[in-house]
Amino acid sequence: MFDQLTRQQYINLETFRKSGLGVKTPVWFVQDGQTIYVRTVADSGKVKRIRKNTQVNIAACKVDGTVLGDWLPATAREVLDSETDKIVDRLLDKKYGLMKKMFALASSVQGRKYTILEIKERE
Repeated sequence: MFDQLTRQQYINLETFRKSGLGVKTPVWFVQDGQTIYVRTVADSGKVKRIRKNTQVNIAACKVDGTVLGDWLPATAREVLDSETDKIVDRLLDKKYGLMKKMFALASSVQGRKYTILEIKERE
């Protein structure tokens, strides 16, 4: 199902508020088979919304969030294990290279804490 995302740089991640209103956010992502990973700020709104409602939609997009393909229903959850963090870090390095390193340096200077979101096809 996620095959259409293989060559994309960004996905638009739609999470849902308690009211049911969708909030769309373009994000970097990496893919490991049929699992997608997103590294994001641990206390961000999208993480808080996913903790309450694991149902999400994703679509390939441009950096500004302009959708390039179909919306795909999925489920997301926060993953807190160090092994997954290492795998995601390696995949992000491979995919985004210098941009990822510059972003990581700026983020560490700001003292941000990050978490991993695991996204899978909705069953």
